[in-house]
Amino acid sequence: MENVAVKNRLSLLRAKMQEYGIDYYMMPTSDFHNSEYAADFFKAREYFTGFTGSNGTVLVSSDWAGLWTDGRYFIQAEKEIEGTGVTLYRMGNEGVPTLSEYLKDNIKKGQVLGFDGRVISTAIGLSLEKSLEDLDITFSYERDLADEVWTDRPALPCHKIYKLREELFGKSFKEKLADVRAKMSSYKCDSHFLSKLDDITWLTNLRGNDVECNPVALSYAFITMDEFHLFVQEEELTDDVRKYLSDNDVTVHGYHEVIDFLKNRNYTGNILVDKNNINYSTYRTLIKAAGKDKLVYNDNPTELMKAIKNDTEIRNIREVYLRDSAKLCEFMYWVKTNVGKIPMTEYSAAMKLDSMRAELPGFIELSFPTISAYGANAAMMHYEATETDYAEVKPEGMLLVDSGGTYEGGTTDVTRTMVLGPISDEIKKHYTGSCISMLHLADAKFLKGCTGRNLDILAREPLWAMDIDYKCGTGHGIGYMLNVHEGPHNIRWQYREGMKEYELVPGMIVSDEPGVYKEGSHGIRLENIIEVVEGTKNSDGQFLKFNFLTYAPIDLEGIDTQYMQQYDIDLLNAYHKAVFEKVSPLIKDQAIVDWLKEQTRPISK
Repeated sequence: MENVAVKNRLSLLRAKMQEYGIDYYMMPTSDFHNSEYAADFFKAREYFTGFTGSNGTVLVSSDWAGLWTDGRYFIQAEKEIEGTGVTLYRMGNEGVPTLSEYLKDNIKKGQVLGFDGRVISTAIGLSLEKSLEDLDITFSYERDLADEVWTDRPALPCHKIYKLREELFGKSFKEKLADVRAKMSSYKCDSHFLSKLDDITWLTNLRGNDVECNPVALSYAFITMDEFHLFVQEEELTDDVRKYLSDNDVTVHGYHEVIDFLKNRNYTGNILVDKNNINYSTYRTLIKAAGKDKLVYNDNPTELMKAIKNDTEIRNIREVYLRDSAKLCEFMYWVKTNVGKIPMTEYSAAMKLDSMRAELPGFIELSFPTISAYGANAAMMHYEATETDYAEVKPEGMLLVDSGGTYEGGTTDVTRTMVLGPISDEIKKHYTGSCISMLHLADAKFLKGCTGRNLDILAREPLWAMDIDYKCGTGHGIGYMLNVHEGPHNIRWQYREGMKEYELVPGMIVSDEPGVYKEGSHGIRLENIIEVVEGTKNSDGQFLKFNFLTYAPIDLEGIDTQYMQQYDIDLLNAYHKAVFEKVSPLIKDQAIVDWLKEQTRPISK
């Protein structure tokens, strides 16, 4: 069916492109800070394609449009852009050009490539400059064409910034700032421009509400050895927060004053910038104001600092995950005992879990919108049911629920796929393979210095042995009362040119979430969060290992032991024993405790 609304929007955009002499116009999924999740104001790519996923870039010419997205969204994107005339480019698939390759092959010498430079990272901008340097291409980056077409565009988000109890953090703002300045000094820089929202939020020990489910505030920071300049929407500041900032010697500026500040600053030394996390417009401003030679490119020091949790954070995280796991067990019991007996949909199940989480002490908000996907919908990794678009949950097949919360003391993320009735032998095979994969990675022992790429094979090998793969990473970091996806560490197998790897060190937490996704049939994901801890130290070096943070049962109705070695069975039984021991004391309803005991019973060949 033709999508008239999207086609009309693209027609209006093309008229603006012609007016300004722009031959190709690019729109990513990003805000001014290269955030993973963007507020509604920034969803231009969604407006002009109909694709609602969290990652993708659209490129538009006078008679064509293409959407690039990754394997998490292939099925969803194909469905959502149907009838728009937009062509889907499945990133990473054999024979599929990257957006940069497509441009190099199709844009003509001397033509103009347009984009809003505030939503394109410097790294992407520089990459495009390099790949197109022989074609004499002009970059038009100072106009937001979407804004000239999008008549009912949502307002820029503006919500109050708030403080949490100081004892939750383990380190004060001033202590963290001293660490950042020490790192700046080691890079021989006397200033640092910081624009990554969760880094600024982590550093200042403040929280905000400008991105759904990410407790961050739209902001920039400019740091010197004796100054701290914070750029925020001043309407977001309460008297309490103003006093806190004043007490910490912070100079506050309006959010939109940042470019003028950078233009007029007198730069005497080097400026530390992370080109992956400052936008192209800001980069161009700094080049003009300070000179190219003064920019030092390196990661934001805050990126790794916030990834390695301190003792206070780790202690709080462990407690939060236990309470969250207990609540998830109560939800699983509710689903398993009520399916087929009461009306139940994907959406009503999600709302039930959300309301149960909100009952927990210290609950702040969800860490992401709950994914509740029944049957074939679960094959779409980031599927989201809505109040008007959902599937009925029946006593057959499986329900995948990926969910989490942000609390005072931590942020959680967990996925369980529950068997609700008869499933095929093939699905049991896939379920068992996913379980083995998750447990193998969690049981890893590895030498200090290993990165997630060294370990990813432990999760994939059981599924690769079945000639199955999942089109996403195996693991990501999780923020502390912050974003549910956090770097710089991760667990993924594929090397990409220019990528950086980070060793796994004690204090890091990471997800462990292999799965199987079969379009039109089923999706399985079993996700636990694990913590990097020290293991044995001997003449061979310092060994590390993982400890579980998540404790919730794996559905034994999905397990077929013919695909398991004794080692696999022992791992599952040991995990289930720990689940019951740690979680049952937190559950008050004896019926749920009895159910949990049955769900975590030992199994054998």
